[in-house]
Amino acid sequence: MLNDPYLFGQVAAANALSDIYAVGAKPSFALNLVGFPVRSLPLGYLSEILRGGADKAREAGVEIAGGHTIDDPGPKYGMVVTGFVHPDRLVRKSGGKPGDVLFLTKPLGVGVLTTALDQHLASADLEALVLPVMLQLNRGAARAMERVGVHACTDVTGFGLLGHLHEMATKSGLSASVRLPAVPILSAARHFAARAISTGTQNNLRHLQRRVDWPDELALEDRVLLSDAQTSGGLLIAVAEERREALAVALQEEGCLAWAEIGRLEPGDVGRIQIRTP
Repeated sequence: MLNDPYLFGQVAAANALSDIYAVGAKPSFALNLVGFPVRSLPLGYLSEILRGGADKAREAGVEIAGGHTIDDPGPKYGMVVTGFVHPDRLVRKSGGKPGDVLFLTKPLGVGVLTTALDQHLASADLEALVLPVMLQLNRGAARAMERVGVHACTDVTGFGLLGHLHEMATKSGLSASVRLPAVPILSAARHFAARAISTGTQNNLRHLQRRVDWPDELALEDRVLLSDAQTSGGLLIAVAEERREALAVALQEEGCLAWAEIGRLEPGDVGRIQIRTP
């Protein structure tokens, strides 16, 4: 996804930390997990990957307590992160209520753009558009949730927006609707969406085929972007109607890249998602 090993490490760390932020917890310490091809890549690359991860962990106030490395054909890096939260303030995927407003805190399109870069469909300049999204911690969004009080949350990663929303709706015993024009999408992502479809996104589209009510006129690009597998994506938050304005303000004040009201949780066919256009 990224050729710069330092940035590779930073993005991997931000991605791992999101699971803690999504439940309203504060990350405390982490373990590195590394696979690295010691015979085909310089060990200096590994040092840069670990330095990137350590710097991002430091930004989050997290101590790296140790870890494990193995010889592997391709470079892989991630973290096991431990965090703490009072049980009464734990935010689960299953806590959604009928009528809850859905917020998304980062724009979609990361998977499309990184695939376009990997397949040499786009110039390297496009990295400047996608990197800030992957590098931003979801710490601010988690603080906003704690300030306002929300019902449910999940981070948007490999299953794409609709895959993670389907999971939230199913666990909450509800259906959901998404207003397509309200969904934040990275500029340029739509241009590449029909050509730069990752394997993960293809799997998401197949999985969602019978779980989503797609308008007949909806373009392939829109279906791809709503299903796009994200790396270090934003938080998908369900909040009561009466707290929606407070959450929007809190997300802005915390410096989130987006504070978009994209839809609702509703009574109905459990787990089903309806895509609405104007």
